[in-house]
Amino acid sequence: MARILLIEDSPTDRAVFTQWLLKAGHEVLSADNAEDGLQIAREQAPQLVLMDVVLPGMSGFQATRALSRDESTRAIPVLIVSTKGMETDKAWGMRQGASDYIVKPPREDDLIARINKLVG
Repeated sequence: MARILLIEDSPTDRAVFTQWLLKAGHEVLSADNAEDGLQIAREQAPQLVLMDVVLPGMSGFQATRALSRDESTRAIPVLIVSTKGMETDKAWGMRQGASDYIVKPPREDDLIARINKLVG
């Protein structure tokens, strides 16, 4: 269906989300930090980025802002998937350029439905 870039530093979450995405028919690219994720986004042009917030080095908020401001990646929707569940976190993520925000742990059907909506 869609090529999705997963930027997630937790090996467990990365494995679970990858399994869900593959089962739903998506192709998965992955990075365990924001810097590598930004590079992959520029080189591979995924149709969607699933972004964790708490990452080593650059945060997911910073990476989302970088993607939304870069001419080559600004059209790629970003779905933030984070343990940071306060309304202020969600509002901040959306201000950085995210298209949607979901709190961990997401339900598989909810996550896939949101992804499918964003990739059309």
